Amino acid sequence: MKITVLGAGITGTTTAWFLRQEGHDVTVIERRNGASQETTFGNASQISVSHSEPWSNPGAPLKILKWLGKEDAPLLYRFRAEMLQWEWGARFLRECTPGRTAHNTRQCMAMADFSKRTLRQLRDETGIEYTYLRRGIMHFYTDKSDYEASKAGAKLMTSWGCPRNTITKDEVVRLEPALAPVYDRLVGGDFTPDDEHGDSREFTVALAKKAMEQGVEFRFNTQATRLLTEGTGEDARIAAVEIIKDNGEFDILKSDAFVCSFGSFSAPFLKPLGIDLMIYPTKGYSATFPVINPDKAPYISLIDAGYKLCISRLGNRLRVAGTAEMNGYRRELNEERCKALIRRTSELFPDACDFSQPHFWTGFRPMTPTNIPYIGRTRYKNLYLNTGHGTLGWTMGCGSGRSIAEIISGKKPDVDFEFYGMK
Repeated sequence: MKITVLGAGITGTTTAWFLRQEGHDVTVIERRNGASQETTFGNASQISVSHSEPWSNPGAPLKILKWLGKEDAPLLYRFRAEMLQWEWGARFLRECTPGRTAHNTRQCMAMADFSKRTLRQLRDETGIEYTYLRRGIMHFYTDKSDYEASKAGAKLMTSWGCPRNTITKDEVVRLEPALAPVYDRLVGGDFTPDDEHGDSREFTVALAKKAMEQGVEFRFNTQATRLLTEGTGEDARIAAVEIIKDNGEFDILKSDAFVCSFGSFSAPFLKPLGIDLMIYPTKGYSATFPVINPDKAPYISLIDAGYKLCISRLGNRLRVAGTAEMNGYRRELNEERCKALIRRTSELFPDACDFSQPHFWTGFRPMTPTNIPYIGRTRYKNLYLNTGHGTLGWTMGCGSGRSIAEIISGKKPDVDFEFYGMK
């Protein structure tokens, strides 16, 4: 089949790759000048199967209330006169029960684990090169109540086949000596040795290049404006996508099938078709610092529980990412939140980096209330979704790309996941 993929982030690029491996003729439409220029560009870099718990959990509502109005809070919720934001918030609260949290965690973990195995297989088969380390992920705690609460999640993950070991603060520092400067403030941690981290932008760019070598066409600097439909009812389908080419001209691109991987922009793009996706743009931040003292910077990828930050060593760079701001599609950097990233990182690793030269980035995580992405078919027989991965786009990217390619090819993916439109 001739298939058009909309978006060249991690999910769009992996979708294109696996569709090509299935023998399809693939074209990717991307408004930026290259792959991985938006949410995939500067994310937390973690392949974190062990931390697949959704944001919607029993403890979330009280924490969000405490953070309201604080500019440097881990989650900054700015109320807007916007129906999607209010509806998203209501659904989020409904997902905060223990039963729903357990169900959503199991779904996210299943896709994340499948994706990690798919990534490793892809890496072995292609020899693809990107900055990565397979040294596990460690969650460290400076608040005793957070540490005690984490034990239940660690036990649940372990029972599902993902060993997440609760450890003492002495073990935290033994595993990652770079945390020695804050030893007195630590209360403990948990560690998953089988997780890893790597630069998702480098990976996506490299995979896009290999996909091109395999015959995938990438149309960069090309804006998809709308999908054109034909037929009604069960026979409704997408006939073509309208695009604006890099020279400013409109054009129509016809295909046998289409896959939407526009991340946070999927919801407004598909709404005119009557497809209402519960995806809200959640602005995340990252700061990347030059490492000047390698022995003082961490090698294990870390999660700072108290500040909701992920910390990953990428060669001679230290990536610190996290926090969330729910304020529509406003992309400007918040100075207070940038300062908070510098302040916390310099507290943890005072001699590791040049903190005078941070590279800040912000991007929209496509969050669903459940944290479960939309992967599957829509009511239009030839329109498919691979979007809404939230904070786990890099973690789930290879698995979701492989899964949607198999679904389009008439196969059943080998993962216990509730695919959209296939119940």
